[in-house]
Amino acid sequence: MNKGYVQVYTGDGKGKTTAAIGLAIRAAGAGFKVFIAQFLKKGDYSEINALERFADLITVEQFGLGRFVKGKPEPEDIEEARKGLETIKKILSSGKHQMVILDEANVAAVCGLVSVDDLVAVIEQKPADVELILTGRGAAPRVIERADLVSEVKAIKHYFNNGVKARVGIEK
Repeated sequence: MNKGYVQVYTGDGKGKTTAAIGLAIRAAGAGFKVFIAQFLKKGDYSEINALERFADLITVEQFGLGRFVKGKPEPEDIEEARKGLETIKKILSSGKHQMVILDEANVAAVCGLVSVDDLVAVIEQKPADVELILTGRGAAPRVIERADLVSEVKAIKHYFNNGVKARVGIEK
């Protein structure tokens, strides 16, 4: 890949992480190495189980404690997100990955786990030949401004509103 771009998937609809995982699989199919950093998440998600089949090309690390953050985050939550940022900086500078995905990074900024300045710094550190993808609701205007592609996933209708819980293989 000669030129990498910055992609942002945001909005209140379902499918942002799914879009990024699809890009990771497509990239792996082309022989690219992919690093996925999941903010906020911790635990067993079906996409991680599936991506283990591509372990030679796709690496997934979680930088969350698996609890939803409302209000002010706990110091432990912030520390875990900081570890994620430091890992991402090392990955970007290593030159070993052609695609880096920051899953739920926008939400991490909204919740105060990382700052918008942190995300902008990652975007600015991105090597020219690396594709960088940020997902999550509430992408900051400064992140959107620096992106080359922005897709807003809009919720029209969702069965969660009728009490349907997250289902294994579909939402988790």
